Amino acid sequence: MKNKSFNTVSDVTMTKSPDYDHKHLGRRHFLKQSATTAALIATSQFPFEAFAADNAKQSLTILHTNDVHSRLDPFPMDGSKYQGLGGVVAREKLISKIRNEEEYTLLLDAGDIFQGTPYFNFYKGEPEMKVMSMLKYEAATLGNHDFDNGIDGLVKQMEHADFPFVNCNYDFGGTALEPLMKPYTIVRKGKIKIGILGVGIELNGLVPEKLYGNIVYNDPLQSANETAYFLKHHKRCDYIICLSHLGFEYNNSKVSDKVLARESEHINLIIGGHTHTFLETPHKLKNRKNQEVIINQVGWAGINLGRINIFFDNRKHCDYVSDFTAIEVREFHI
Repeated sequence: MKNKSFNTVSDVTMTKSPDYDHKHLGRRHFLKQSATTAALIATSQFPFEAFAADNAKQSLTILHTNDVHSRLDPFPMDGSKYQGLGGVVAREKLISKIRNEEEYTLLLDAGDIFQGTPYFNFYKGEPEMKVMSMLKYEAATLGNHDFDNGIDGLVKQMEHADFPFVNCNYDFGGTALEPLMKPYTIVRKGKIKIGILGVGIELNGLVPEKLYGNIVYNDPLQSANETAYFLKHHKRCDYIICLSHLGFEYNNSKVSDKVLARESEHINLIIGGHTHTFLETPHKLKNRKNQEVIINQVGWAGINLGRINIFFDNRKHCDYVSDFTAIEVREFHI
């Protein structure tokens, strides 16, 4: 049979396939929908973010200090090892610069805010707390020197703090600190829910008993693990940070950050203090579950500002941790 030929437009029209109307209507619907989409794009009403957010990674920049010891001014230019370093003016400029560059930041401190300069001798800690509030710290823990004016002296200065203090291994029951201290705090940065707990060193033998009163020291390993478990499984935190004033390491059996990291199960990052350890890179250890725990400490006196960049995948799992940077705090570097 010869193929039929169509000589006129009417021939074509009369011989259209049965599903032509459906296809034609579908094409018209597609063109109409495409026009609507184009209009949304043109008026910036198309929700690209909804699609991008599903696959986008989120970064979190953690900034931290420890053992600042009332060093509000930089070291004097006297030829000493740390001349010109530190000071809250340079630190504020550095923190502001990073906050302007990064969408999500978190600023933390690992204790020993007090003691070391005439500021503390004369003003008993008030300017230190006010400066930290001005810099918008989001959590801190206590160090042994923060008790140098006793519990009542510490309580008086905490009135100037616009951020929480966390510690889960001291029992503050029956003291004036009981309503002011928390075992943990939780913050949200974008989609990420972050649990922050604190642990402190044994005060007995380090601080005169009259200064810490009826505070009871409990095992920091057990306390930290119990609190981290609660944050992970009951509060559904995506990332858990421990602010520690235990010290980085010792040559004896004393509990340290390294011991805590090995014996932990749900802690992702330990920000340490007490031993004034300058770490050029993060120290990484495996915990009980053979998962990596990062330990950081940045010396003392506000000489360095710690910075860690953490990246989360679209399932809120920690995807990559950047190389650690201890940023020198110096006025003319800003």
